[in-house]
Amino acid sequence: MMTYNIKNGGLDGTDPSRLDRILEVVAEQRPDVLALQELRGLRRNHRRLDSVARRLGMRPYLAGGWFGQPVAVLVRPPGRVDLARPVPRPFHHGAQRVVLETDRGPLTVLSTHLDPYSGRRRLREAGWLVAGARRAGPDRRPLPERLVLLMGDLNSLDPWSRHDERIARLRPEYRGRHLLPDGTTVDTRTIAALDRAGFLDLFRRPGLAVRDTVPTSQGGGAEFSGMRLDYLLATPPLARLAGPCRVVTGGTAESASDHYPLVADFDLSFR
Repeated sequence: MMTYNIKNGGLDGTDPSRLDRILEVVAEQRPDVLALQELRGLRRNHRRLDSVARRLGMRPYLAGGWFGQPVAVLVRPPGRVDLARPVPRPFHHGAQRVVLETDRGPLTVLSTHLDPYSGRRRLREAGWLVAGARRAGPDRRPLPERLVLLMGDLNSLDPWSRHDERIARLRPEYRGRHLLPDGTTVDTRTIAALDRAGFLDLFRRPGLAVRDTVPTSQGGGAEFSGMRLDYLLATPPLARLAGPCRVVTGGTAESASDHYPLVADFDLSFR
């Protein structure tokens, strides 16, 4: 499983080869399931999305953004998708959910990109994600008993780390995005709420180092200061099946986007 914010759909008037580099990064990892964010222009240009999916050998399931940019989940054959439907709420960007048949039972995957500007809106969107995961597919067991993976650019800092230095390094106009209304306290409510709902941060397991996901060394990102904003969050049954997790750095990943992609392996297969 892989998640990747590809920055404005890979479109760049000064660097037309960037989409090719994005696809190179993805092809090197060869994920079975891929969550993409910031798919600018792809909601109206289906041929371009189909071309991207075809080059990767995957099938795309797109969810349009309400105010921002679409997101998508791409699935590699022979994965069988039983449900593919956006979470029906006014997300700033969007949220797509698919339910896949695996040898371990139904797997719900959500790709999302939460509001970049407001912690209060991110917290509301997190609640919509939890509700959308609970309503996905025929499985009506409590969410913490099901196989669910939430991945994407959550634009949120985690409640388990110290963030004072990275907030101080931000330019003043961007600090408010990660502070409570008092202007001082770091806003970690979104990740804390998802944790309470039953999602486990796969990078908090023993032996795994928490790495920054933005910015890349050559991809820009003035609104970042060395931060982890991208996540792989799994319910406990799926977390028990998780193997190695990694942030993909180096080589082409340094210039393809302003975000590094995240990858995790799981002990399951398509049915």
